[in-house]
Amino acid sequence: MNATLEKKIRARSARVGVVGLGYVGLPLAVEFARAGFATLGVETGPARLAALRRGRSYVEDVSGAEVARLLGAGRLSLSADGRGLERCDALIICVQTPLRKTKEPDLSAVIGACGALSRRLRRGQLVVLESTTYPGTTDEVVRPALEASGLAAGRDFSLAFSPERVDPGNAKWRIPNTPKVVGGIDAASTRLAAALYGAVVRQVVPVSSAKAAELVKLLENSFRAVNIALVNEMAQVCDRLGLDVWEVVGAAATKPFGFMPFWPGPGIGGHCIPKDPQLLSWKMKALNFEPRFIQLATTINGAMPEYAAARIARALNGAGKAVKGSRVLVLGVAYKPGVSDARESPALDVMHLLAEQGARVEYHDPHVPRAEAGGRVWRRRALTDAALRGADLVAILTAHREVDYARVARRARLVFDARNATAGLAGRVERL
Repeated sequence: MNATLEKKIRARSARVGVVGLGYVGLPLAVEFARAGFATLGVETGPARLAALRRGRSYVEDVSGAEVARLLGAGRLSLSADGRGLERCDALIICVQTPLRKTKEPDLSAVIGACGALSRRLRRGQLVVLESTTYPGTTDEVVRPALEASGLAAGRDFSLAFSPERVDPGNAKWRIPNTPKVVGGIDAASTRLAAALYGAVVRQVVPVSSAKAAELVKLLENSFRAVNIALVNEMAQVCDRLGLDVWEVVGAAATKPFGFMPFWPGPGIGGHCIPKDPQLLSWKMKALNFEPRFIQLATTINGAMPEYAAARIARALNGAGKAVKGSRVLVLGVAYKPGVSDARESPALDVMHLLAEQGARVEYHDPHVPRAEAGGRVWRRRALTDAALRGADLVAILTAHREVDYARVARRARLVFDARNATAGLAGRVERL
């Protein structure tokens, strides 16, 4: 059975189903379709599905023209309810795994996807979970949910985990040239998953188990969270010492060994770094182990929006203005440059904190036409000379390459720069 599926994968005659067409699932579905696999994408969001059917993409890394081409060629098809998954040979789950308000993992989307798959599961299929989760999820949650079909994992179907490594907006590292980790519930599942991803990825890295693959993802993002927290704290150290953190980190980065530069900012955002370390923290607390580095990093990074808002208030005070009544123009509300994703963006927290203190807050972001925080809704303002001159302070919280920050520094009365976008410009610029 496994040999037959492996032959189909190598011949690219296998059918691939991707459940969840978000920032992870849509690029993956497009990549398999582009590689010659008949690919079915399942998306329950009606607005997203309608956009894709019109040949429009809501993910920056996927062009609408490519979606339209693949749909027209019959390589990519779409479904709202999962119909057609029973004809697929490989099924990949790419749904969200957010945290509840209690900081517990919310696996309802994964469980829902497994329920839909279990009703269509047949012998000989391969199922892969890509959704980021705590170690043990594939064995303890996904496996029993799929085995409710009456089929047994490892006997009737194969099951594996492969952590997504999508970096939205990164033009250098895309799916084909980013190594892919895979770990199955048994050796046969690992081999099949490696064969599947090996058809679209240049390097596949097998590990000993699904649980090991799950932990790989959490280690990657915990590493980033801890080091970002260190440099965020260093920014505050430099502030107390009257030093420029960007100069200090930049100079340290010239060391050719034993150092890797991370850069400070107003906090962390997006769908990975704020959440993934907490998945591991939750799991370890259940095993009576306190992951102290992760907890400390979460505390430091979580406090950065307040620190940024306080620095903005200090800058206004230095110009003889109170926060209340001051016009603050925020530049950049997406969590990172070049994307429209504002999930967990610290810029939104800064905007909310300033508005709570009575500031008249506006924003501009070339990728985000509408922003919401703390019950308030903002509409993007055009970045005109009048907008820059009319602001008491311009706060650069995300630096997009589409914005001319030299012009911003020339036109604005006062700039607070949390991203070093105005490096080398003297005058009315305060840095994080």
